[in-house]
Amino acid sequence: MDSLNSDNVASHTSSSNISPLDPEEFRRQGHMIIDFLADYYRDVEKYPVLSQVEPGYLQKRLPKSTPHNPEPIETILQDVQEHIVPGLTHWQSPNFFAYFPNTSSIAGFLGEMLGTGFNVVGFNWIASPAATELETIVMDWLGEMLELPKSFLFSGNGGGVLQGTTCEAVLCTIVSARDQMLSQIGKENLIKLVVYASDQTHSAIQKAAQIAGIHPMNFRAIKTSKSTSYALSPDSLRAQICEDVEAGLVPLFLCATVGTTSTAAIDPLESLCAVAKDYGMWVHVDAAYAGSACICPEFRHFIDGVEGANSFSLNAHKWFLTSLDCCCLWVKDPSALIKSLSTNPEFLRNKASDSKQVVDYKDWQITLSRRFRSLKLWFVLRSYGVANLRSFMRNHVKMANLFEGLVAMDKRFEIVVPTNFAMVCFRILPSALSETEYKNRKLDIVSEELANEANRKLLESINMSGCVFMTHAVVEGVYVIRFAVGATLVEERHVITAWKVVQDHANVILST
Repeated sequence: MDSLNSDNVASHTSSSNISPLDPEEFRRQGHMIIDFLADYYRDVEKYPVLSQVEPGYLQKRLPKSTPHNPEPIETILQDVQEHIVPGLTHWQSPNFFAYFPNTSSIAGFLGEMLGTGFNVVGFNWIASPAATELETIVMDWLGEMLELPKSFLFSGNGGGVLQGTTCEAVLCTIVSARDQMLSQIGKENLIKLVVYASDQTHSAIQKAAQIAGIHPMNFRAIKTSKSTSYALSPDSLRAQICEDVEAGLVPLFLCATVGTTSTAAIDPLESLCAVAKDYGMWVHVDAAYAGSACICPEFRHFIDGVEGANSFSLNAHKWFLTSLDCCCLWVKDPSALIKSLSTNPEFLRNKASDSKQVVDYKDWQITLSRRFRSLKLWFVLRSYGVANLRSFMRNHVKMANLFEGLVAMDKRFEIVVPTNFAMVCFRILPSALSETEYKNRKLDIVSEELANEANRKLLESINMSGCVFMTHAVVEGVYVIRFAVGATLVEERHVITAWKVVQDHANVILST
């Protein structure tokens, strides 16, 4: 027993003597991780796309406390394969058609790895000049690819910053708009400020307004309808603003969306900005999903009118081959962000910052610390180039059109809204239920409620099969299934197979 204990102590002492950043051990273990991930990507479509585990599964599999002695990487990786992988929903699977894509790529991964390896904290220029300067360069590069007005670029009087997510980007812009307005009308009028969006706008906007101190009763989710393909109507916006102004409230902020979450609807930027301009409002354009596609000339018109906005954002981690997290935010007036978000404690004072000749990105975001995100975006832009990035997205649009065509050929289904970009919204038609059990309920007309129930069951059945993963939306009380093409590894065969899975499960539901 004493001998065993002494062996354990010797082993522990030996492991403890290895530096946590020993170059050779880093090389050995790093190769193992790359091999593990290469095998994962090779085999990812063999896994059930949606995790099949039950809540609390991992507590039953892992030890109750931290190990006292070090464990080898081989053992840890084995546990990853046996216990973690089963609890993953596989976002990189070519059979993942849920939410919006969360693309990855060799360039995006390697840029992320390099940034993590350097592990710099680039809160101001001097903390890592390359981190700041590369960010300003890639944000201008991407802005030019999108043909954003020069007023949004550093080469004009604006500029761009990499945030974590749209939630952070929108919060920064609402806070900036709030402070700008209150400097004119007095801080005591905070309770009068109103934020506008549509009922299709992402919930992140409402959350940001709440955090920024906007009264919950002063958030306007303006109703949209099928007649406008669920885009925000400028007339509806103006009517709501007029009503608020008459009530003594102050219009502050409008969020317009290019590619809404539910249906990929596109708000008409030019006319919405014209309405907002009449009331001195800040306009933010949320193009989190669809903005990336606007580097393609055939999609650029969807952001026509952006020159009338104050800020614009897209998520490069959605459809631009850049690993999470990477939200690109451009603003026309960086000083508005800086006035609201800057702090200058003594320990951060330095000559470069005092000279006002450099960008200190800590003043463009909520947090102080920040990651070296620009490296991975730079890697993506350089490794693939504009032509290949356009081709990547065009292929997804083509595959979405293929799926839409397959749906249209089956008269039991309908395309609920016109397909924009690479997302198809479809459902089983109420009329398809007339020959099923619903007819046995002696109903002359199948109600929308029963149609919704059937589509809900269909989606649940598809997802539980593990073959494909899709998600849903409810628009004007209609339950629709969303099919979002965008996984990096997806091919036409996966789209065709997905439709076959839909049909097979529909056959069962409609014949039960």
